[in-house]
Amino acid sequence: MADLQDELQATAEAGRLDAPAKRKPKPSRRFGAAEPIAPPDGTAEPGTADGAKVPEGAEQSDGLEEAHAFLADHPVADGYSGLPWVLRHLPWYDLELGGSGVDTDVPRMREGHIGALFWSLHLSEPLTGDRAVGATLEQLDLVHKAVHAHPEGLRLVRTAGEVTDAHNCGRVAILLGPAGAPALGDSLAILRALHALGLKALTLAGVSWASEAGLSRFGEEVVREMNRVGVLADLSGACEQTIRRTLAVSRAPVLCTRSAAHALRPHPANLTDDLLAALGEAHGLCMVPLTAEQTGPSVRDVADHLDHVRSIAGPESVGLSGTYDSGAAHPEDLTDASCYPHLVAELLHRGWSHDDLALLTWGNVQRVLRGADFTARAARDRREASTARIADLDG
Repeated sequence: MADLQDELQATAEAGRLDAPAKRKPKPSRRFGAAEPIAPPDGTAEPGTADGAKVPEGAEQSDGLEEAHAFLADHPVADGYSGLPWVLRHLPWYDLELGGSGVDTDVPRMREGHIGALFWSLHLSEPLTGDRAVGATLEQLDLVHKAVHAHPEGLRLVRTAGEVTDAHNCGRVAILLGPAGAPALGDSLAILRALHALGLKALTLAGVSWASEAGLSRFGEEVVREMNRVGVLADLSGACEQTIRRTLAVSRAPVLCTRSAAHALRPHPANLTDDLLAALGEAHGLCMVPLTAEQTGPSVRDVADHLDHVRSIAGPESVGLSGTYDSGAAHPEDLTDASCYPHLVAELLHRGWSHDDLALLTWGNVQRVLRGADFTARAARDRREASTARIADLDG
């Protein structure tokens, strides 16, 4: 037990420990800049050195070179992809070859340096009861088939260690979730069954036990059982009282897989500064979506949200959520999964340190995953599987 306590104390460091080893950035040959041209009179122009004129576009090219080099060492752990629902409606697809029917495929993920990706099990229409459970199981089955059909590019994973192993083997680590809370019905046995099939995150919204009044007694029991098995709570789209009560009840870090700064753009899923501060104090993670609706129409707008979340919640509580293949419009230069270097180049231009960027892209997700794993190992030693139902606790 002492060893486990030592591991739990190390949770805050886990993201750094699991990050790929740093190497000195090397110039990429993909974006080679032209040779500088000296003015004929030998005089230096403003902003140049030794009379060398920087060609138009060279500054951007250099920024992309550094971004690609950085992401080669610190890939992106992306918090949300709607790809399963899109694949469900395609007559044929090959994610390793790529195609125009999706925003996310293996070539694009490699170009964008995506090392891990959460595949959403959300449904396109609100369902309840057995229909919600059945539709979620169908989504989950589709993900298993899609990943197993592309073994050279994808690998289904459950833990922080498996994420790192998959990346080191040249595969994109696929994490299952978030799923919608209606998929549980009123049975914690269904939660355990979904977890056994690979579920890693559950969105606490759209159910009576996680409402504007906060978590009911059954809702609190759901969170405790999620902690026990290692399923992360996703609070994007949850009401304020549910968010605050979940932060108080959960012993594992929580996620907001698609939330930006409400102070910059008052979208219902974006978080106020008070909630961002509370999330930071609880060592949770706000994953900023790359969508025009929630963050704005440009790379600079997305970077503004990342700056704001980092300043309020702290650098260890901000992450990235491409939200591709979700039907959302995306900012210019961030149109598909290959575009992350453009965003990292903008953040480098703004002066983000490599340490903070490494947390943003990879380390923070690893910390949260490892925190969930450690919490589950500790909880299973002192808590039996819950058999509670809504009728037992909420009357």
